[in-house]
Amino acid sequence: MDAQPGLAGKVIIVTGAGKGLGRAYAIQLGRSGAKVIVNNRWRDRAEPSSADAVVAEIAAAGGQAIASHHAADEPASGEAMVALAQERFGRLDGVLANAGVPESATFGRQTLADFHGVFDTNFFGTLHIVHAAWKIMLAQKYGRVVVSTSSAGLHGNHGMPAYSASKAALIGLMRALSLEGARANVRVNALAPYAATPMTSGYLSDDVARRMPPEGVAPLAAWLMSEACDISGEVLVAGAGRLRRARALEGPVVAFGSNVGAAVHAAVEALPNVAFTHANAAWDSYMTAVPN
Repeated sequence: MDAQPGLAGKVIIVTGAGKGLGRAYAIQLGRSGAKVIVNNRWRDRAEPSSADAVVAEIAAAGGQAIASHHAADEPASGEAMVALAQERFGRLDGVLANAGVPESATFGRQTLADFHGVFDTNFFGTLHIVHAAWKIMLAQKYGRVVVSTSSAGLHGNHGMPAYSASKAALIGLMRALSLEGARANVRVNALAPYAATPMTSGYLSDDVARRMPPEGVAPLAAWLMSEACDISGEVLVAGAGRLRRARALEGPVVAFGSNVGAAVHAAVEALPNVAFTHANAAWDSYMTAVPN
């Protein structure tokens, strides 16, 4: 993978960076000249730290990185990681919030504790680090944030209710923050990656897995974290060196009278569908539309 311009000297925190996509992101950023805080919780202290291993890889290639073993789902983890970045490197330029956990359970078989456990890492683990970094980026009038969503967050998936909901919530957070950060040159986007990782290993054939390494997403993640990034509020689906845009759409307004069912079906089938830049624009369109 080629180095991404616009990252030299930038200080970037990558959560969930001990393996899989996070590891690929951290290595790509390090190769591009960024100073990387490689975060991954250290579950078993009798085993080597995956974050330490990635730091060693970056250093061996001539880059700069330090390890963070904070658990992303702990409320104080965000402030601790930001403090580590500032103490060691003197600044913070970006957050790539990748920490996440999988799920394989239908809603009826889940306890509330199970559901909360997925949300605690996937959504609140992202919230903790982004919230801790946000005021710094606004004050310095520069920042880059990437959150890790999923096709399950975009479309839902059977047996993944908490995972789907947590990843969808990240899209809403990203869209709101992209509006708040616009005047301060803080760009906020979401990646919905397709890749062969420890999390997806049980779902991909060997042939598909060979075509979908994490390195097929990493260059896009690096570009989104760089000075070159000139988009915000976008969801990009990516894998195998390819990408496409995902968007929420609303269709034409349809009036309903006594036959509500017919109006519902007409609305489902009506075209064209339109995307809006923010909720107020959607409201204005709805209120001024002439119903079909």
